Amino acid sequence: MTDGRADHRRRQVRAPTATRTGVVRDVLVGVGRRVLPPAVVLAALLAAWHAVVVAYEIPTLVLPSPREVALALLETYPMLLGDAAVTGATAALGLGAGGVVGLALAFAMTHSRTATRTLLPYVVALRIAPVIAVAPLLFLWLGRGIPARAALVATLTTFPVTIAALDGLRETPDAYLDLADSVGASRLETFLFVRVPAAAPSVVAGFKIASALSVVGTVVAEFVTLRAGLGARVFETATYLETAETYAALVVLSGLGIGFYLVPVALERLCWAEA
Repeated sequence: MTDGRADHRRRQVRAPTATRTGVVRDVLVGVGRRVLPPAVVLAALLAAWHAVVVAYEIPTLVLPSPREVALALLETYPMLLGDAAVTGATAALGLGAGGVVGLALAFAMTHSRTATRTLLPYVVALRIAPVIAVAPLLFLWLGRGIPARAALVATLTTFPVTIAALDGLRETPDAYLDLADSVGASRLETFLFVRVPAAAPSVVAGFKIASALSVVGTVVAEFVTLRAGLGARVFETATYLETAETYAALVVLSGLGIGFYLVPVALERLCWAEA
């Protein structure tokens, strides 16, 4: 009897450890499934890139090898990190401003058809206008610092957030609205607790597009101003034919853009996982 109780206690002690091990294994498997395929593709692309450079003896000035780009990245990473901080701050400010304006416009147009007829043409026109044509005007009015560059980014990010949020708010299922009416919810309560949650997937999709556009708009602004940031670094190194350094800056810029895109993706997964 005593030995049986002891074995039972040992099994009770070991059970949590086994459970934690299973959770860790599941997490590692999930991460591997997400990371391994793009890692394999990246390795294949780098191998093909290196093979082309070696086989055709392409000079570094035209196309550096992956090794030369990696060396340039290691040599210049302190400067590139500083440039990435400037570019990231500008893109974040522009994305935030464009998101706030876009949501406000979508809310207004959801409540009023007059607002839709009045505002929507200007939202579309703002997106159609070439960034390179709008940039000089903004820099003339606001200067060439980060606020001006962020304002240019906001002109790009407002459109996708506005349209995505507007579509999401207008496509609330009728069953949800009927249920809100049946319990006597006010128009504001229906909007906040029914329409807004139902529109969340569309809003997140709009921010995914806007997050990528924010980095593109920042690079364009830095090309024009040539003050600071990864865009200015790419322009400068390309001008002086420092091709390996240009590619190194582009690698950091790509990583920054992917990071911006992954923020709304992570937020989406977190919200839906909790739901």
